[in-house]
Amino acid sequence: MMRITYKQICRMCKQNYVIVSSKQDYITCYDCQKKDLGGKIKDPEMKKMFDLPESYYKENLFLRSIKLNYLRCGSLTDKQIEAFKKTAKYLKESETKK
Repeated sequence: MMRITYKQICRMCKQNYVIVSSKQDYITCYDCQKKDLGGKIKDPEMKKMFDLPESYYKENLFLRSIKLNYLRCGSLTDKQIEAFKKTAKYLKESETKK
Protein backbone atom coordinates (compact mmCIF):
# COMPACT_ATOMS: atom_id res chain seq x y z
CA MET A 1 0.00 0.00 0.00
CA MET A 2 1.42 3.34 -1.02
CA ARG A 3 0.70 6.52 0.88
CA ILE A 4 -0.47 9.56 -1.01
CA THR A 5 1.86 12.49 -0.61
CA TYR A 6 1.61 16.04 -1.86
CA LYS A 7 3.38 19.36 -1.46
CA GLN A 8 1.99 22.18 0.60
CA ILE A 9 3.46 25.63 1.07
CA CYS A 10 4.96 26.55 4.46
CA ARG A 11 2.57 28.65 6.53
CA MET A 12 5.31 30.73 8.14
CA CYS A 13 7.63 31.80 5.32
CA LYS A 14 5.23 31.10 2.42
CA GLN A 15 8.22 30.26 0.21
CA ASN A 16 9.24 26.64 0.78
CA TYR A 17 7.16 23.57 0.09
CA VAL A 18 6.76 20.69 2.54
CA ILE A 19 5.92 17.12 1.52
CA VAL A 20 2.84 16.07 3.48
CA SER A 21 1.25 12.64 3.67
CA SER A 22 -1.87 13.43 5.67
CA LYS A 23 -4.03 16.37 6.58
CA GLN A 24 -2.23 18.50 9.15
CA ASP A 25 -3.22 21.79 10.68
CA TYR A 26 -0.02 23.82 10.64
CA ILE A 27 2.64 22.95 8.07
CA THR A 28 6.09 24.51 8.52
CA CYS A 29 9.29 23.87 6.61
CA TYR A 30 12.58 22.72 8.10
CA ASP A 31 14.16 26.17 7.72
CA CYS A 32 11.43 27.78 9.84
CA GLN A 33 11.66 25.09 12.57
CA LYS A 34 15.45 24.84 12.61
CA LYS A 35 15.99 27.27 15.51
CA ASP A 36 13.37 25.48 17.65
CA LEU A 37 15.00 22.08 17.00
CA GLY A 38 18.34 23.29 18.34
CA GLY A 39 17.33 23.13 22.01
CA LYS A 40 19.46 21.38 24.63
CA ILE A 41 18.57 17.81 25.61
CA LYS A 42 19.89 16.79 29.04
CA ASP A 43 18.70 13.17 29.25
CA PRO A 44 21.48 10.97 27.77
CA GLU A 45 19.02 8.33 26.54
CA MET A 46 16.93 10.91 24.69
CA LYS A 47 20.06 12.65 23.43
CA LYS A 48 21.16 9.37 21.84
CA MET A 49 17.70 8.78 20.34
CA PHE A 50 17.53 12.27 18.77
CA ASP A 51 21.09 12.05 17.43
CA LEU A 52 20.09 11.51 13.80
CA PRO A 53 21.50 13.02 10.61
CA GLU A 54 20.07 16.43 9.76
CA SER A 55 18.77 15.07 6.46
CA TYR A 56 16.28 12.85 8.34
CA TYR A 57 14.78 15.89 10.06
CA LYS A 58 14.72 17.84 6.78
CA GLU A 59 12.69 15.24 4.93
CA ASN A 60 10.41 14.01 7.71
CA LEU A 61 7.89 16.31 9.38
CA PHE A 62 6.95 13.61 11.91
CA LEU A 63 10.48 13.37 13.35
CA ARG A 64 10.60 17.15 13.76
CA SER A 65 7.23 17.11 15.47
CA ILE A 66 8.27 14.50 18.03
CA LYS A 67 11.54 16.30 18.82
CA LEU A 68 9.71 19.61 19.26
CA ASN A 69 7.19 17.92 21.57
CA TYR A 70 10.05 16.60 23.71
CA LEU A 71 11.77 19.99 23.85
CA ARG A 72 8.53 21.70 24.88
CA CYS A 73 7.24 19.14 27.40
CA GLY A 74 10.43 17.44 28.58
CA SER A 75 9.05 13.92 28.13
CA LEU A 76 7.42 11.60 25.60
CA THR A 77 4.97 8.73 25.88
CA ASP A 78 6.09 5.19 25.15
CA LYS A 79 4.07 5.18 21.94
CA GLN A 80 5.76 8.38 20.74
CA ILE A 81 9.21 6.92 21.44
CA GLU A 82 8.32 3.69 19.67
CA ALA A 83 6.94 5.54 16.62
CA PHE A 84 10.02 7.79 16.48
CA LYS A 85 12.40 4.82 16.55
CA LYS A 86 10.35 2.96 13.94
CA THR A 87 10.38 5.95 11.59
CA ALA A 88 14.11 6.55 12.07
CA LYS A 89 14.78 2.87 11.36
CA TYR A 90 12.67 3.03 8.20
CA LEU A 91 14.58 6.10 6.97
CA LYS A 92 17.92 4.38 7.65
CA GLU A 93 16.84 1.30 5.72
CA SER A 94 15.52 3.29 2.79
CA GLU A 95 18.75 5.31 2.69
CA THR A 96 20.89 2.16 2.51
CA LYS A 97 18.72 0.77 -0.32
CA LYS A 98 19.46 3.84 -2.43
